[in-house]
Formats: sequence, C-alpha cells, structure tokens
Amino acid sequence: MGDWHGPQGPFDIPDVPAYIPRRLKPWLFILFVLIVQFSGGIYLAAATDMVGTTALMQEDILMAGYASLIGMSINFAVMFRLKFRFSNRVGLLICGAVLIAANFICANTTDVPLLVATCFVAGWFRMWATFVCNSTIQLWLTPVRDMAIFFCYVYLVVDGVIQLSGIATIYTAFLSQWEYMHWIMSGLLAVMMVMVMILVRPVKGPMQIPLLGIDWIGAALWSVFMLCFTFICVYGNYYDWWDAGEITYATILGLVCLAINLWRASFLHHPYISFQALTNRNVLRATLIYLVFFTLMATEHVFEHSYAATILGFDETNLIDLNWYVFAGIVAGCIFTYLTFASRKWRYKTMTAIGFAFAALYLGWFYFMIDYGVEKEMLFIPLFIRGFASVIISIVFLTSIVQSGLHFFVFPQALTVNGFTGAVMGATLGPALIGEFLRHTMAENASLISARFTGFNAAITHTPLDSLYGTVQRHALIISMKEIYGWLLIVALLSLTVILVSYSPIRPSAIFPKWRTIRKIFRRETLSTQV
Repeated sequence: MGDWHGPQGPFDIPDVPAYIPRRLKPWLFILFVLIVQFSGGIYLAAATDMVGTTALMQEDILMAGYASLIGMSINFAVMFRLKFRFSNRVGLLICGAVLIAANFICANTTDVPLLVATCFVAGWFRMWATFVCNSTIQLWLTPVRDMAIFFCYVYLVVDGVIQLSGIATIYTAFLSQWEYMHWIMSGLLAVMMVMVMILVRPVKGPMQIPLLGIDWIGAALWSVFMLCFTFICVYGNYYDWWDAGEITYATILGLVCLAINLWRASFLHHPYISFQALTNRNVLRATLIYLVFFTLMATEHVFEHSYAATILGFDETNLIDLNWYVFAGIVAGCIFTYLTFASRKWRYKTMTAIGFAFAALYLGWFYFMIDYGVEKEMLFIPLFIRGFASVIISIVFLTSIVQSGLHFFVFPQALTVNGFTGAVMGATLGPALIGEFLRHTMAENASLISARFTGFNAAITHTPLDSLYGTVQRHALIISMKEIYGWLLIVALLSLTVILVSYSPIRPSAIFPKWRTIRKIFRRETLSTQV
C-alpha cells in the first residue's frame, strides 16, 4: 500500500487550538468516536421492550438495526473523498445533527420503512464521523502507519461499544423506559457538537477534492441489493421463505440490482464497486472465511438468548450482564492480536488457526456442558472465547484487505465488500441458516419426545397438557441445540484441519501511505474523471 514511514516528530492535531494540551488532543477525538459509536439509530438490545410497547415485530427491529450496518458498509467507498472535501469540524457537526434527528425519529415512529431508511442514513453518517475521528488520530496510534496496529484499536472501540451500548440500553429501559436511551444519546451528541464548535477549528487541507466522479447510482443499487439480501435472511422464516410473495419479490429485486451493478461495472470508468475489488484474491478469501466462521458463531443470535431466557430463566438484566463476558473476550482478543499479529508479525495462517481453534472450543463447551442447571458464572468461558475468537478473525482479515495490492482508489471499494460480508452477511446469513436448521430439528425431536408423554404415562401423572407441552418444548430445545452444536463443532474442526494443512508464509505488512499521497491519488482520479 505504500512505503515504510518513520516517525515524523511529536504528534499534534492542528484542528484543535494550542491552549489544549497536546497530550489531551487525541483523547478528545476518542471521546467523540465513543459518543458516535453509541448512537446507532436503533438499539437492538431494547428489541423486547420495543416489541412490547409498539406494533413492531422482532424482525422489524432487526431489519432496522442491520440497515444501520449496511449504511456504514456502503460509506466505505467514499469516506476518503468526504475527508478530503470537508474539514473535521464540518464533518462532525453534520454527522452530529443527522444522528440527533435519527434518534428522534427512531424513538417516535413505528413506520417500518421510515425506521429502516432512518437507520440506514444514521449508519452512513455514523461511519463518516467515526472515520473523521479515527483518521485524525491514526498517526498517534501508529506513527509508522501499520494498519494491523490501527485495526486492533478500531475493533476494540467498535466491538466493545456494541457490548457496552447493549448494557446501557437495558439498564436505561429497566430504570425508566427504552426511549430514554435515545434522549440520552441525543443530549451527548448535542454536547459533542458544542465541544466541536468550541474546540475544533475549520482547518482544511491544501487540496479540496470535489465530490465528482462518484457513482451514486451504483451506490443506490448496491444498497438496495444489500437491503434485499438482509430482508430475505431476517424475514425468511416469518414469511416461510419463497412460499411468500414478499421473499420472492425481494429476491428478484436484489438479483436485478446485482445484475445491473455488474453490467455497469463492465464499462464504467469508476463504478462504485469494481471487478478489481470483487475478484481480488484477499477479498474473496476474507469473504469465504467470514461466511464459514460467522455461520459457526451464528448460535450467538439463535441459541444463546433462548437458552438463557427459556431454559435458565434469566431476566433482561441478567441476560445483558452476559455482555460483560463477551466484552472481556474482545479486550483480551485485541490485546493478544496486538502483541502477536501486529507487533511480532505472526502469520495470517497462524492467527486464522487460533481463531478457528477458539471457535471450536466455544462450540465444544456448549455441546458437552449445555444443560438445565448451568450457573450464570459458568457461561463466562464460552462467551469470553466467542468474543476473543471473533475479534481476532475480524482484525486479521481486514488487515489482509490493506495488504491486497489493490490500487488505492479501488481499496475503499474492497472495504465496502469486506464490511458487507463481515458485518451484514455474518450477522444475517448464518442465523438464518441455523435458525431454519433448528426449526426442523426441534420439530423432529419434539415429535419423538411427545410420544413418551401420551396415553398411559399422561393418565398416571395427571399432568395438565399445557405443562406437558412446555416440558416437551424445553427438552426438545435442549436436545436440538446440543445436536446442532455437535454438527457445527465438526465443521469447525474440519475447517481448522484445512487451515493447518495449508501453507501460507505471508505475514502482515500493511503499511498505510501518507495522507498527502492519498490526497494526490484521489485528486488525480477526480481530474481524470472530469476530463
């Protein structure tokens, strides 16, 4: 991606006035990025409360939450252009205002299309604000522009905030009501905007690159394709998949948008996502790994909540306290990846094998230990392992995209593909497949178990039918989960074996070019587009 860069003197942020101590300036932007990351438009942790107080379904809320992730992913392809067009001050003020409006709409509407569109826009501006902050302090985090180091920080913030925002949302709803989380975050965003107006000056770069030559039609088509894909995965079980017109129409619309995008990419000079990005070896490898790994981890979305709530009887506060275990795993995983992958340059193969080995441990723990009497503290080990493994895979393969050899003008497009496959597909496709597997397996097991409670046995026990039905369903759920955990464990071990027998001597060498070099690249490409 560029030449090696040595230290360039004491780090400073010219946007912040000199009366602010130099050592405090980076922490100011870390505060901003934390506030922005907490402001997600809709808070999935409050889904149960929202379903209980609104006309929304669980699927509606999930769709809105994933629309926010799509908005973040689609922004990657233009985030460098936005940075070179607007100053940090303008970018943060615009994003803060949009996120406040998004919080207000999400707290007051039950119109699903409006909710989804609002979350999509909120995700787009959330990514912009996050990039403004992180790119500003990049040289403070890694003076040599080593992206393996930088991504350890990025995932510590992003994945860590996902867990912490869930905890904050549930306790806010427990102490008052779920809407208060939106008001709290709106207040914090307003405070951030005041701080930006006082403490951040409108410093512009030497070259202002206009937003010309961007394929906005392609951006819209890719967004529709991603939304259709997510709609199918989220609502598939509810509508009984392709037996319903809604899923069929979404499939047709998604495929049409994908086909048009691929056709346009064959002749456009600067498509929103080019064939270079889509067919790059590192991008394809990362996509394959994400699909396999996050399908193995999909039990997080399908099983864990049902198991803890239905079988173990946890209430909402006890359920959300489990996020602390995952958060601990994320912190440990980022530290481990920094010490091994980023600092000591362990191979990609080694880190991938470690990630899949811990995934197998996670699945193995549940396969052998899942039962009716598991204590809350016993869940620390598997949830810690899940957070640890997931963050390792995410950091390693995002770093591989930087080291893919793509032209820097194409590199942001690869980040968009990576964001969609890693965040959106990882969160929707796996749960859809595992959820359908669970539905069929549970129906089978419930049928076999119910035979034991009929006829003579039921007459002897004088047990009410409702109680018998509940017992059958709980027992079938435990057996079905154990069965699926076993199959996933086999897949994880096979994947680990394939990784171990493969050969890959490549080590991380993902060095970011200087910002003035990147600016010149985008300036040159923009001028060539105008000509």
